Amino acid sequence: MIAIGGTIGTGLFLGTGRSLAEGGPGSVLVCYGLVGFIVYVTLLLLGEMGTQYPVAGSFTSYSARFFSPSYAFALSWNYWFNDAVSVASDLTAAQLVLQFWTEWHPWVISLIFLLFLLGVNAFHVNSYGEMEYILSSLKVATIVAFIIVGACVDLGLNRERRVIGFSNWVIPGAPFVNGLGGFARVFVTASFAYGGTESLGITAGETRNPSKNMPRVVKFVFWRILLFYVLSIIMVGLNVPYDYPNLSNRSTTTSPFTIVFFEAGSNVAASFMNSVILSSVLSAGNHAMFAGTRVLFSLASSSPRLAPKIFSYTNSRGVPIYALLGTSSISGLCFASSFIGGGVLWGWLQNIVGVSNQIAWLSIGLASWRFRQAWVKQERPLEEMKFRAGWTWPWGPPFVVISVSILILFQGWSSLLPRFSFVDFVSFYVEVPVMVLMTCLYVALRRSRSQDRGALTESRTPLLSSPREENANDAEDLRNQSSTFDIVPLAAIDLFKDEHDEDEEDREDEDERIKNLAGKWGLAWRVWYQFA
Repeated sequence: MIAIGGTIGTGLFLGTGRSLAEGGPGSVLVCYGLVGFIVYVTLLLLGEMGTQYPVAGSFTSYSARFFSPSYAFALSWNYWFNDAVSVASDLTAAQLVLQFWTEWHPWVISLIFLLFLLGVNAFHVNSYGEMEYILSSLKVATIVAFIIVGACVDLGLNRERRVIGFSNWVIPGAPFVNGLGGFARVFVTASFAYGGTESLGITAGETRNPSKNMPRVVKFVFWRILLFYVLSIIMVGLNVPYDYPNLSNRSTTTSPFTIVFFEAGSNVAASFMNSVILSSVLSAGNHAMFAGTRVLFSLASSSPRLAPKIFSYTNSRGVPIYALLGTSSISGLCFASSFIGGGVLWGWLQNIVGVSNQIAWLSIGLASWRFRQAWVKQERPLEEMKFRAGWTWPWGPPFVVISVSILILFQGWSSLLPRFSFVDFVSFYVEVPVMVLMTCLYVALRRSRSQDRGALTESRTPLLSSPREENANDAEDLRNQSSTFDIVPLAAIDLFKDEHDEDEEDREDEDERIKNLAGKWGLAWRVWYQFA
């Protein structure tokens, strides 16, 4: 439910309105479909690593282990920044959603919601979990209801009592609005919408029977993408024209989901839908604040420490309170909406988070590429892999790396032509040089520490050492023999460390599943397993 709740949020409910206004129904369908396929392949790659090594830290741990510790350092901070900015983005989105009912001071709304999220996360983790479970269930039910209502509205059950069909695809300017620039801009909003799917990997270390359950969950993501995104996008494109008043402008953005319920002829239904969207905004903000807090805490608790020690402090309830305050401090960005317009600010924040999501997917591709190369180089049989997405061999990792790189470079087209927009350009590309800079700084730091440690070790070399100690030192030396960019040598990657071995509890869990499927209620259990 956390994976579902973390994915379905403002990107789908609100971001589709911005995408439709900027790119038209054709661009939205094509871009969301392409990004959805890239995300599906990415999750299959993550599923291979997560099933074999169900450890905490997900793809950031895999990046350090299989690719480069210095790059993983930059990636970890980037992912924290992603979560922190996501909170600001969701608080800004709350202002836009509430404009359906009132134009009252928007910054006051954001402040109230920020204090609410701080309160929820400052208590025991149970409060976070319970809130996410309830809101995620509500969002899933609402998506299904929207698809049904959207089909009815398109077939004539609307205020005008006319069959809409594909008429909104052939109005002047549609289906591809603003040409190549409009098409390119939709990629980053689609990436914002799909953000959170990689959180499936974060749960691997706490999942029961990961060798069996992780592959099932990863494969189910495809159907979730098909149902929740593609069908929703089709309904939005059919029922809402791209030039609908106030769909997306400098001061506001209207959810096309609310518009469809409004066109169904019920103001009450539209208000209900808007209420659900508001709850999804809170859920997404809650998810981002929780994840960002834990990422900052882990950075401060790691060895060597990668963040100030104060962020590793936890209170009597086990909550990393200073990491929580540090993450929420970035949320002050949302108060700038009072000066530049909520629609504009939310668009900028959406660009930043979308690019950050793409960097995360690219990093999963890089880690998987190196993982597979190490597996082959060290001559481990493929049959020993607990889960292998065979149809993605060998093209899967390079496909993800190359396609996501192209998206990152291509999607900022509209900030350059027909006129250059400095602020838009920064929102599209600022994270790329920051990642490079942080990686280079950590490479220099690691080399400095390595030289100091080497001098100290040389001065204290023992006269006698055991063969076991010599082997351990050789392995450490091999790991330290990295290239200019701190790439871990393939021969130094330990493919046996942290491998999951099925225990008695795992076998009992699988036996229970088989027994349920073979019983008289087997069909009901099969449906339940597909849903849950």
